[in-house]
Amino acid sequence: MLKEFKEFITGGNVIEFAVAVIMAGAIGAVVTGFVNNIIMPVVGHFSGGTDFADKKYVLDQAVIDATGAVTTPENAIMWGSWINTIINLLIVGLVMFMIVKAYNKSKAPVEEAAPAGPSDNELLADILKALKK
Repeated sequence: MLKEFKEFITGGNVIEFAVAVIMAGAIGAVVTGFVNNIIMPVVGHFSGGTDFADKKYVLDQAVIDATGAVTTPENAIMWGSWINTIINLLIVGLVMFMIVKAYNKSKAPVEEAAPAGPSDNELLADILKALKK
C-alpha cells in the first residue's frame, strides 16, 4: 500500500494538480487585488464616489455601553462586498477561459497537407489512354 501511495503521489497528474491549485491561489490573489484596487475605484468614480466594499444593509445596530465599548456588534448584510466577490468571479472565469483556450490551441493537432495527386484532367487522360488500349 505504501508503494502504491508513493506511485500515486509522485505521478504526473498529482504534481500537475498541485501546481494548478497553487497557481489558482496566486491568480485569485492577483485578481482580488485588481478588482479591489483598480476596478472598484473606477466603478465608484462613475457611480458618484461610491465604495461598494462599505455598502451594507443593517439588520441590527451595534449596542454601545456608556464607556463606548461595543457590547453587541452590528448585524448587517454586506451586499457591496458580495458585488466585489461577483466581479472577482467573473474576472477569474475570464482569465481561466483565456488560459484554457490558449492551452487547447497549443495542443491542437497540426493538419498535414493532403498529398499532391493527379488532377481531374490527368485522371481523365489516363482513363482515355486505358480505353484506347
